[in-house]
Amino acid sequence: MEQLRAELSIVLGESISRLERVSEQPYAHMYSLYDHQGHAIPLMAKSFVCQGIAQQEAYKLSMLAREGDIRLPTVYGVVYTHQAPYKEILLIERLRGVSAEAPTRTPNRWTMLMEQIVDGILAWHRIDSHGCVGTVDSTQENDWFCWYQQRVEVLWSTLGNLNSPQLTMADRRLLYRTREALTHFFVGFDDPCVLVHGNLSLRSMLKDAKSDQLLAMLNPGMMLWAPREYELFRLCEAGMPSQLMFYYLQRAPVSESFLVRRWLYGVWEAAGRLIHTGKLDRQLFDHASKQLLPWLAD
Repeated sequence: MEQLRAELSIVLGESISRLERVSEQPYAHMYSLYDHQGHAIPLMAKSFVCQGIAQQEAYKLSMLAREGDIRLPTVYGVVYTHQAPYKEILLIERLRGVSAEAPTRTPNRWTMLMEQIVDGILAWHRIDSHGCVGTVDSTQENDWFCWYQQRVEVLWSTLGNLNSPQLTMADRRLLYRTREALTHFFVGFDDPCVLVHGNLSLRSMLKDAKSDQLLAMLNPGMMLWAPREYELFRLCEAGMPSQLMFYYLQRAPVSESFLVRRWLYGVWEAAGRLIHTGKLDRQLFDHASKQLLPWLAD
């Protein structure tokens, strides 16, 4: 931590008295910065444990801000570091507000906040990809099923070379069965790809603590073009996330078969995180696996 603080002091040309970790994600940690007098500096440092992601997120933040109506933090620059465990640091604007995970003061305010969030998301979802699909650094003209099938094959091949005790034989069997049944899950699928946030969750949203009004969205994912349902599967947690998902679906329905595919997306998302971070989200993986089992019955 001290070495990282010293390096950021040199980069910014200003003495940083301390760093305060304010959030932790599978791929990155977010820090608040304080000057030599202890005052908060109006920018934050997002430190990535994987190489190449900071530049992609910078591009994604700029594109989402340009194409939508929701505020996103301004990007000030990317720093390449050798301070373990980090590879890159993204310097972004410090925005005020609290996480949208915090309960609203009244049920009516929660409904209004959901409406603001869905309005903002739909502004992005109206932007067609014109046949492109994929991540920020690798878009290609393809249909979603073929692209996703390629992604599953890459993840499966990588897992075959990964000797991790976190992934049991039962876990591998389930992933194998979903891989074999992939075509079945996408029968009749024809949704177009659109611009997506790629990491949609209440943790990635800021609201005003007093008015409960939406202020901004943070932490976009690497995905650039995907069908709308691939945005929504991250809102499958019980409680406020699921309420937000179904509020969206009331405004802009997707295929009914998404209610099954969301669990397919969940297990492979957990597998991808294990590959890139060495950590398996056991709760996500087990819950999604349990929901998938009836659809994998012989």
